[in-house]
Order: sequence, then structure tokens, then C-alpha cells
Amino acid sequence: MECLGNFITMDEIKIKGARTHNLKNLSLELPRNQLIVLTGLSGSGKSSLAFDTIYAEGQRRYVESLSAYARQFLSMMEKPDVDLIEGLSPAISIEQKTTSHNPRSTVGTVTEIYDYLRLLFARVGIPKCPQHKRKLGIQNISEMVDQLMSLKEGEKLLLLSPLVNERKGEHVELIKNIRSRGFVRLRINGSVYDIDDIPTIDAKKNNTIEVVVDRFTIKPQVESRLSESFETALSLSNGIAKVISVSNKEVNYLFSDRYACPECGFSIAELEPRTFSFNNPAGACSKCDGLGVEHYFSPELVIKNEKLSISEGAIRGWDKRNFYYFHLIRSLSRHFNFDIELPYTSYSQKIKDVLLNGSGDEKIQFYYPGRGGKRISRKHPFEGVIPNLKRRYKETESQRVKDALSKFMNTKPCSLCDGSRLNETARNVLVKKYNISDLTHMNIDEILGFFKKLKLKGSRGEIAKTVIKEIVDRLEFLSNVGLNYLNLERSAETLSGGESQRIRLASQIGSGLVGVMYILDEPTIGLHQRDNKRLIKTLTKLRDLGNSVIVVEHDEELIRSANHIVDLGPGAGNEGGEIVCQGSLDEILKENDSLTSQYLNGTKDIPVPNKRIGMDKSKLIRIHNAHLNNLKSLNVEIPLNLLTCITGVSGSGKSTLINSTLKPLLRAKLENKVSDQLEKTSISDYEEINRIINISQSPIGRTPRSNPATYTGLFTPIRELFSGTQESRSRGYKPGRFSFNVKGGRCETCQGGGLIKVEMNFLADIYVVCDVCDGKRFNRETLEIFYKKKNIYEVLEMSVDEAHSFFKNIPVIKNKLSTLIDVGLGYIKLGQNAVTLSGGEAQRIKLSKELSKRTNQNTLYLLDEPTTGLHFHDVNQLIKVLLRLRDEGNTIIIIEHNLDVIKTADWIIDLGPEGGDKGGEVIAQGTPEEVAKSKSSFTGKYLSKTLV
Repeated sequence: MECLGNFITMDEIKIKGARTHNLKNLSLELPRNQLIVLTGLSGSGKSSLAFDTIYAEGQRRYVESLSAYARQFLSMMEKPDVDLIEGLSPAISIEQKTTSHNPRSTVGTVTEIYDYLRLLFARVGIPKCPQHKRKLGIQNISEMVDQLMSLKEGEKLLLLSPLVNERKGEHVELIKNIRSRGFVRLRINGSVYDIDDIPTIDAKKNNTIEVVVDRFTIKPQVESRLSESFETALSLSNGIAKVISVSNKEVNYLFSDRYACPECGFSIAELEPRTFSFNNPAGACSKCDGLGVEHYFSPELVIKNEKLSISEGAIRGWDKRNFYYFHLIRSLSRHFNFDIELPYTSYSQKIKDVLLNGSGDEKIQFYYPGRGGKRISRKHPFEGVIPNLKRRYKETESQRVKDALSKFMNTKPCSLCDGSRLNETARNVLVKKYNISDLTHMNIDEILGFFKKLKLKGSRGEIAKTVIKEIVDRLEFLSNVGLNYLNLERSAETLSGGESQRIRLASQIGSGLVGVMYILDEPTIGLHQRDNKRLIKTLTKLRDLGNSVIVVEHDEELIRSANHIVDLGPGAGNEGGEIVCQGSLDEILKENDSLTSQYLNGTKDIPVPNKRIGMDKSKLIRIHNAHLNNLKSLNVEIPLNLLTCITGVSGSGKSTLINSTLKPLLRAKLENKVSDQLEKTSISDYEEINRIINISQSPIGRTPRSNPATYTGLFTPIRELFSGTQESRSRGYKPGRFSFNVKGGRCETCQGGGLIKVEMNFLADIYVVCDVCDGKRFNRETLEIFYKKKNIYEVLEMSVDEAHSFFKNIPVIKNKLSTLIDVGLGYIKLGQNAVTLSGGEAQRIKLSKELSKRTNQNTLYLLDEPTTGLHFHDVNQLIKVLLRLRDEGNTIIIIEHNLDVIKTADWIIDLGPEGGDKGGEVIAQGTPEEVAKSKSSFTGKYLSKTLV
């Protein structure tokens, strides 16, 4: 601690008695203004320490410094269970969460780069006429007069005010109005006439009518007169004036005192930043309201299953259960002679078109059952299933109905703005040869290159100088955190958690804050090994500005770059929450009791398989012409019954190939549908696959009522055991009695939650233990039922390991518990709140559920970066589970950057060479050893070092 005058500065962040979640009364000191990495097994307490203790206390202190009025508008984290924290700086948390679910948020708006682009285009953009491509320039009257006075003396000119430009009609009222205002001559279709001697105008032809405002000869005396004449001419025709020579056809000038096209009259208001905002009516496309997409009813979503007949429900909502619509279809089938009991797929294209889009003008005799057994008959065209959905969606005022109908809708680019989100005016303002949408369509590297080369002359260059610097700085920050493949128009809701986190990280560097404590959650997620060094450089730059940077991380390169490492453990859950070791890298490497140390110093490692399973060329899923996003019409073969890794730098097309192409295509085939989003892409040789399962790290439940027991199906046989006891039978208790989700056996005061929420208005809401059931969730009568001396609450409080021993004689329960132990989750409680589980724990629970199924063959498992949040040791266990799934006859496809997983794969498909438009190609494929030899593969370069 150092004293400076009356101020005391601390060199450490001191934490005493931290007990949040599974932390076991931790006390530690962290150096300030350093790069600190918290590591340890998944569930060991890293996030509890970093986010739920350090950040929560920093945020709480800041919010409590505000007025009570301001506090009621801010959400506060729960007060951490800690005795003392000293030396805290203002805290900023950057987590792996999608930045926004607002469809109007883009990479450009989130980073504020788009705000600077709008300012740039408003100040130095050149507007053009969309039809004639003429520059829409503003001239004042003095400039117009000066231009004419520069002509040779004696030139005879006409000053015209254009009123009608190539429009049909006689325009009688217009001419009458001009005459009443005292004008005596008109120029009609190129000829000048006295207004009282106009020939008959052909109303069927396109006519041009101009008022002759003045006739004059160039000489010094006419200068003052010209100013008045120009004022008159401009006022008549919305700011446009025309000057022609009586004898010289080359003298033909168009003038405008506003942004207007002199040829067609297209005009715009003065340019402002809001002119380029798709969130403002001044700039947004009128058809899509600035969203860039149109919603439409998709046949793919309307047709439930083409192998079903209509009466069985091939068309959602039009089967036998819907009396009215089914009778419409029955009458239609009589008219067009098709059988509603045959599969939908057997119908001709004409019949399918009539069903979906209607019969047009052709009238059908419809019969409806009426009251008293009478039959009502009406003749009219058939509306069609999709037009019917459109009409109902448009006419209803019920949000519930709209939500139900929207399930049949898909999106496509807006037909008016072509997905740019902007109106015609904004799309026709250029800087150099690009409009603002062209720039947002470029990836970060391309737009950065454009602005670095951009040179504007004169005053435009001076005006743009500062704005361009801000744009370039922010683009460089994004590039430095490995996001150079993104473009600014990318919707924020489509970003992964890792991408969102790095965008916020780049924004923080741009803010230039000093004396702040940054807390980050695995910033290397989604980042290829090639880009790690740039990210580490960014983090050290934050530190060097004078900030404390605390990172929860498992990446070896980042751990080795830290100034201070804290390893939590020794296990996870109840077996974690302690500090195994802490210090510099050299100090950590000397520790023998730390799993982290053992993997870092080479005592332990994830082995390369001694023997790989070879690819059977007769067993391949084939994807043909994959062209979505940046994919370059790929033809890809993925081996069945193997573990395949899809690799490549960030943005190379991995997720597009698997999640946006293979998954929907295969799912459509398995469900007998047609994918209208992937018309030109096909899939073949998939017949051996029975089902497709996506195992993500999303929570197994989003409420405290979800837990491992309910998700894995353990709770049902456990409740049946309790209901089968002698005491339960004598009381008439059924299995439902032992559920905390239904009335009867649960505590009604907390409704089975165990906690009661207390709203504190301008303070954070707090949860207090229910004083009726004491947090046990069940009422007293239910807790009086015992199985082997344990009640239902005590069973839910058991760890998986304890329950495995307790239920060792009940195979249906024991087997499910065994698979949880196999995936390394023996420490979690059966009734543990799902919200408290880490992403890695949630994923392994899903894997254990799959392993416990009896018929577990010919399934395709998709995993997108399954190592997120996993320690080296967790990754080792995950690989064993995946290989077990493979050995049971399943196909595993993983999108992954982790080299330990990649090196254990049977097959690799590496995409690249770069991200964005420079990606989307297969760079290398084969076994890890084969890919490691590829000179053009970045993955191969780093993989070769791990195979030694």
C-alpha cells in the first residue's frame, strides 16, 4: 500500500472469506494492473470468484453510490457472500453472451462504427440521381449568375422553369394557372409559344412543358436582373432552373438550389446522419422498415411431412381434426380428382400448387355440412393454404394468433432495398464509388483497406479527416481481436458468444479507459490458434493502459502469457472452491498437486491415439453444391461412424457448412420435407442415419426447477420408488406427490421452489429461504415418506456418486447414474439448480443422457466447440465419451479449434484459407497426420507441433 498525499493506493485486490456458491471461505490477494488468469476444472468455482464475487461487489458498490431514484432503473447482481474485498476498481464485465437479440442491431451499430459512417456520408457524401446518375449538387443564385456571366457577351439565352417532364396529358389546369400568374410564353416539347396561342397538346404522348421566365442577352447590365429571374424560376419548379441558347445548342444548363436532378426532378432533403439510419424513417426502407428482410409463409414449414396423406396431417392445420378446412380440401379433391388418403408426395406439381397457392380464377363447388344434417353448397375459387395464412396474419389483432402463424414463416432479403435496409435516397449517396451499404457489406479487412487509402480533396478532406481516423481505429481494434472476417451489416443476434465478447473487448480498447478492472470469460472461444497472439496482445494493451485484467481461461497460450495465475479446484462442484495454487507461470509449473500444472509441465497430456479407425469409402454423407454465405459451391464428403473435426480460421465457413447446411438438409430428409432455403444444395448417401442430435452447451433448463434428475429422466423412477413404499400406498400417494412442480406434495408457500423472491425496488431483488419448508421444497407430509431411511429431499441433495451407491440395486437408476459418472459428473447433486451448472457441465449431462439410451446407433451427433469452458482434464474426459459414442456405431461431427480434440479425430475437414469472402473452400482433408503435412493449412501448421 502506498500513500500519495491524502490518497491511499493499493497494489492488490484483497479478498477475505469468499463463500459464493461452492467457494470455501477463500482468501487471496490479486495484483492490480496485471493480466490475471483464473483456471481450473469446469465447475471448480472460477466464475463464482470472478463474476459472482469480484465483479458483483464492484458493480454493487458503484450502483449503491447512485441515488435511490436512479437505482430503481438498474439491475443489480446478488450481493456476494464474502467478508471483505478491498482495492476494487470500477468493474466492467465482458461475458460470452450474445450482444443483442434486437434484429436492428448490427456489428456496425454495436461498435458505433456505423454512427461514424453516417456522419461521414452526411458531411462529404455526393448524392446522385438513381435514374440518371447525375450528381445532385446545390448552387446558390450568385453561383448560377456567375456561371452565365462567364459566357461570351452577346449570347442570347432563355431562362426556363421546368414544370412537366415527359408526362402524358393536356395539362390544361397547369397552363391556366401559369397564365393567371402573368407569364406570357411556354416552351412545349422544345418549341416556344405565346401562352394564348398554344397548339393542341396530344394527351396520349409524353409531353414536356417549361415556363419561359426571362429572355436576355449576356451583357454587364443584366446581372442584377438575372438574380430576380432565377428566384422566380426556382420557386416555380421546386428549385430547378434551365438555361438554353437561342442559337447555340451546346449552351444548355440545368441549375438547382437543392439536391435535385434537373432532368427528372428527383430531389432529396439536406443530408443528415439520420438520412443513413435504418432505425429512422428518414433513412429506412419503406417496405421492410429498415430490417432488410421480408417475412413469407414457407411451404417447407407448412408441409409437416410429405409422406403423410392430407387426412393424416401432411398440411398443418388442414387435417380431419380441423372440421372447416378439411371439408374445403375434400371438395377440392373431388374437383381436381386427387385422393386425400394418398401421401402428399404422390401428387402432381399442379395439385401441390393449387393446394398451396389456390385455384386462381377457377371456381370450385364447395360443400359444407350445415345445421340439421343439411348440406350447404357454394361455388368460388379456392384461396390456397398460403394465401389463407397471409390473410389471417394480416387481419388478426391477436398477438397469440400472430405468434402461432409466424411459426410457418421464413425470411428473405427485402425485394425493394435488396437487404440494404435503406431507402433510395441513402443508397444513392456515394463516397468515391461506394454507398454506405457497399461499405458495410465489406469484411473488416476490406473496409479498413478502403479507408486507409481514402484521400479526399480540399474542404471535404479536412471535414472527413477526424471521422476517418475514428473509423480506422475502431476497425483495427476489431481486426486485432480476430474479427477481420465479419462485416458491419452482420446482425448482432447471429454472433456467437465469443464473437460478441471480442466485439465488446474491442470497443473497450477504443474507449481508452484507465484504472478499470476488466473481467472476461474465455475470450479465446471461437478463435483459431493463428489469431491467439493478436488477442493476447490486445489484452496486454488493456493492462498497459493501467487496468486490471482478470480472465477466466483454459487456453494454454493465454495461461502462459499471464502475469499471475490462480488455479482453483482440486475438483469440481462440492469438491472444488479452493485455491490449489497461485503465482507466476514459473511458480505454477513447480506445483505437483495441480492438474493445471501437470498438463502445463507435461506430466500429464491428452494422448494421440495409437491407432485410428480408417475411413470406409462406401460410407460417406455427401453434400453437393454447398453455397450458403461464403461457401464456394463445395462438394464435401463426411465419413460415417467416425469422429470428424471441421476446422479452419474464424469465419471460414465451418458453422455455415454444418449448422446451416448439413443440419437443416439432413433434418428435412429425415422428416420428409423440402428445404426452400437450400434449393440448389443437396445431400446424398445419408440413409444409414436414423436421427440427428445437436449437443450444445445451452442450459438444460432456464429455471431453478430444472435439475440433472429431471433432465436425465432419473426423477421419474425415483418418484415411483417412493410412491411404492408401504407408507405411500397406505396414504394413497402417487408418483406425482413427490414432484415439486405440481400441487399436492410440494410446499405451496414457495410452490416447490425452496426460495421466495423479495422485490426491493431500488435495490437488487433478494431470494430468501422459505421459512415453511426450510428450503426443502416439499410439505411435511411428503417428507415423512422414507426409502432406505432417506426422504425425497435428502435423495435430491445426494451427489451422483452417493446416489450411485444408494441405488446400486435399482438397475434403471444405477445405469443412468453410471453414465453421469462416466462423463466426470459424479460430484454434482441430483437436485442441483440447472441455472448454476456451467456450459461444460450442461453439455456433459446431455451426453450422458445419450449414452444411457438403449438404442443408441446410427445417430449423427453435432457439437459446436464442445471444449468451451473445459479444462485440459475435462477435455480428456470429453474425448473418451465421444469416442465411446463413436464405438457404439454413431457418427460424430465437431466444429473445433482445440488442438487436443483435433489430434484425436479420425478425420479432419479444414476450411479456409481465410475468413469471410476469402474463406469457404476446403483447404485440406484427411487424417490429422495428413492434414499436418498440408503447407496451405493454418490448422495443419499448428497441428504438426502437437503430433510430435
